[in-house]
Amino acid sequence: MSAMLLEIVLQAWDSLRRNPTRSILTMLGIVWGIASVTLLMAYGSGFRSLMMGVFQNFSKSAVIVFPGQTSMQAGGERAGRRIRFELADLEAVRMECTLVRQICPETIRRVNLSYGDRLVSLNVRGVCAEYGEIRSEIPSEGRWLTKEDQAERRRVAFLGQWAKGKLFSGRPAVGETVTIQGARFVVIGVMDRKLAFGNYYGPDDRSVFIPYETAAELWDARYPTNAVVQPIAPIYEVQAEQQFRAAMAKRLRFDPRDERALTTFGTSTIRPIIDGLTIGLQVLLLFIGTLTLAIGGIGLMNILLVSVTERTREIGLRRALGAKRWHVAGQFLAEALFLTLAGGALGVLLSYAITWILPPMPMLSALFEDDSGRGDLVLRVQAGIVLASAGALLVVGIASGMAPALRAARLDPGEALRVE
Repeated sequence: MSAMLLEIVLQAWDSLRRNPTRSILTMLGIVWGIASVTLLMAYGSGFRSLMMGVFQNFSKSAVIVFPGQTSMQAGGERAGRRIRFELADLEAVRMECTLVRQICPETIRRVNLSYGDRLVSLNVRGVCAEYGEIRSEIPSEGRWLTKEDQAERRRVAFLGQWAKGKLFSGRPAVGETVTIQGARFVVIGVMDRKLAFGNYYGPDDRSVFIPYETAAELWDARYPTNAVVQPIAPIYEVQAEQQFRAAMAKRLRFDPRDERALTTFGTSTIRPIIDGLTIGLQVLLLFIGTLTLAIGGIGLMNILLVSVTERTREIGLRRALGAKRWHVAGQFLAEALFLTLAGGALGVLLSYAITWILPPMPMLSALFEDDSGRGDLVLRVQAGIVLASAGALLVVGIASGMAPALRAARLDPGEALRVE
């Protein structure tokens, strides 16, 4: 059996070698098709990775809660009542909600900051020490706020990268003193460049962070501007938000179904948008690439059908000498697979070469006014993409070779020998 298969493969190779120009041109269609599939899938994968990375820069899991105004009557209270929670409310709710790991109060004011002769208006955020972990505030210089900073009401500030640039340009900022609303603060850290979706009250890059208790000394922070709720695990985000809403509604006497009393958004709100956008794009690109590969497969099938017509007498002679139908079909199928696999290998190599030559493509740089390259899309041909392309290639090769193979196998030997 193995000897017969080897003979079929050798006959297929001999047939292809007799028409090298046609074989090469046919193979080029497969090369371009598989390169298109691989590159488009790499683009879709890179786009999704970039978007998910920017999404996770906002937070791996968090719910931002904004107090609002009631729109429903509840607990004997009229509709239209303003909802405001205090620190004691947040602490009590945190103890009551089993699916909530941490609740961080946040107070925000837009004030003037100065350093030397430089003056800039920025959002100053009073936050807790856990805020940095919840919101992925990663320092590139210095450190984030600590619980000791909170407890001792230290006048320390953590600067966003853009804010640091406006105040200090290229000079080191850590250890320097800035003036915030007339008070002197020591810079303890600078945020790493952060590209993130879902920013509220402006990008984190353009903000300055100080301890909540210190902010209370600068302005009235009895009522937080909002609360940042961290669930015990990302999968419990929606349930944690519902628990928080129910507990706060009971404490402040409003209907938990009243969406206007507390307005929320979080990673569970943003994720479906990112997933819908990126997965939809990946499916579209895969369809376009597969269609391009299918066109190459149709060209291969047409060439093999022409080859069947040209070799009708040869096929008839072989059948008359005792060749079985599957021998003839196997030869044409082997020719199709040889051209497909060789073209596929060259196509993958071409894809690697193109991704190596192409520079990173600006994607989100203009949106975030970033020149660091973190918003660029980098094409990478990964093993999973190659395997998926190989699977599509195999299907196209078998489908393209099947029709010519069956046509050749069904030829009647007597009629085939009479063909001029």
